[in-house]
Amino acid sequence: MEAQKQILFEGEEVHRTISRMAHEIIEKNGGIEDLTLIGIRSRGAHLVRRLAVKIETLSGIAPPVGIIDVTPFRDDIGREVMPTNPLPVQVPVSVDGKTVVLVDDVIYTGRTIRAALDLLVDLGKPKRILVAILVDRGDRELPIKADIVGKNVQAKDSERVNVLLHEADGVDQVTVTEDRQRGLRSPSNV
Repeated sequence: MEAQKQILFEGEEVHRTISRMAHEIIEKNGGIEDLTLIGIRSRGAHLVRRLAVKIETLSGIAPPVGIIDVTPFRDDIGREVMPTNPLPVQVPVSVDGKTVVLVDDVIYTGRTIRAALDLLVDLGKPKRILVAILVDRGDRELPIKADIVGKNVQAKDSERVNVLLHEADGVDQVTVTEDRQRGLRSPSNV
């Protein structure tokens, strides 16, 4: 039995939302000087590349882009789930003295962002860290908020917000489905 799916937005609306987020990143940073974008694996990695392309289109300069995997830094999954050899951090520039924009698809409990902040401390000392999220579903467990939000959505604890992106899924779409684990939060939805 397949779970019911409600489409919140898709296609062109996803593109417009990403474009608006790129404008807001430039505005909050006062330009693109000393700006570095870092995507959180996996959907954040696709979003960060799209944001970088849009920022380059707007400013004429492509900001440096990095990708991180925060799994080893998470406090809400058991050690048995941890990869034996974690995926490498792909950050091609120093974050020291930079404005770093952490990019992810969905923010829920705040634990993914907390883990990303822990990882960033290992990479250096940014001047400033901003959080850019495509979908904020609220209901935090930690006092963490996004600075740049594409869309705010309401979803029950028993529901899952899914971001599907063309690069990984062949379609740009944000949906809500009933979470089969009913209220048990999975690391990819936090």
